[in-house]
Amino acid sequence: MTLQINSNYLEKYAQDYAATVCEKFFLSRQFITGQDIIQLTDSTQVNFFIIKRLFELWQGELEKLKSNPFFDYRDVAVHEALTQFMNVISRRIKVEKSYFQPLVARAVSDAIQVAVDPVNFYQEEIRKATQGLINEFIKENKKYYKWHVPVISFLIDKAGFGYDDTAYLKAIAANYEVIKDSLVSVNLLIATLGEIKVFDIDNVFMQLGNDNTAEIIEKEEPKEASSESFSDKVNEKLEKAEKSNYIASNYTSLSPEEKNVNPVFLDEASLRSRFEKESYRAMKGVFGELSENLAINQRIMFSKILFEGNSDLLKHALKSIDESGSFSDAIDLINGRYLNELSWNDNPEIMDEFLLLVFRKFSA
Repeated sequence: MTLQINSNYLEKYAQDYAATVCEKFFLSRQFITGQDIIQLTDSTQVNFFIIKRLFELWQGELEKLKSNPFFDYRDVAVHEALTQFMNVISRRIKVEKSYFQPLVARAVSDAIQVAVDPVNFYQEEIRKATQGLINEFIKENKKYYKWHVPVISFLIDKAGFGYDDTAYLKAIAANYEVIKDSLVSVNLLIATLGEIKVFDIDNVFMQLGNDNTAEIIEKEEPKEASSESFSDKVNEKLEKAEKSNYIASNYTSLSPEEKNVNPVFLDEASLRSRFEKESYRAMKGVFGELSENLAINQRIMFSKILFEGNSDLLKHALKSIDESGSFSDAIDLINGRYLNELSWNDNPEIMDEFLLLVFRKFSA
């Protein structure tokens, strides 16, 4: 049995997502601009894929124009004029809802594809490149890629070393096998789409039988809700971790294999006790949303070190924590979603700075 993406579910999800986004945005507007698109959703990847698609369509129109046999588009002056025209028009994006909604759906579908199957996605991107110009293509388009970028970015500046098109495709697959364990998990990437519409990742794959007949994988029947709260589960795991001496203080000395087998969990009571002893004379004032209280250097540092360079994850985490009802709930969320998944305890000082901000929010 092999797996492939359930295209029917993906298409329906992308269309519903796009409809929700556009219904909200165009409620009081007739057009959307380039700056609006950059900030349209909480998913930076979706936003940039919309821009990418716009320019792909424009490049297609430009190629049609260049195919006109009556003018010399290879002339230097004409090339410079076209370049200037592209620069001007790129700052004048203006799209109506009926034209824009399909762009959003396409961007959402592409974002999910790169999240769950980066090898095939980036290989398809390479196939779009003009033969012999793959390196230039990657350089030009890298600015649009926000998820699983290391899968393809290593190819930049590899031109001239005897790589043909097939070698590029094989290199992407080989590189993925080497780095896949260090990439952000699919669940965390997909979670950033959930602010608009929850994505059922269990329903995104189809199974191919020996006869190549696609059949949607049946999901397990939902189990009866347990009376045990998430907090209870975390506390239970914390007790097990403490009994095994795998607590935050010595977590950084463990090997990667030991970390996977013995996850660590933050103790909310211990954190509260420690942070309450700190001096906050330089931290006075009402504390609102976390995103509004990060200094620029903190935003860069947290994104790079705690969220593996993914600004989408940082943005989503800050919003999720803001919506937590208490410091205890926020720590439960961090324990369950980020702490072990992103190996925060490998950087205890940065983690403490982030947790201190969370504590300040709920103790203000």
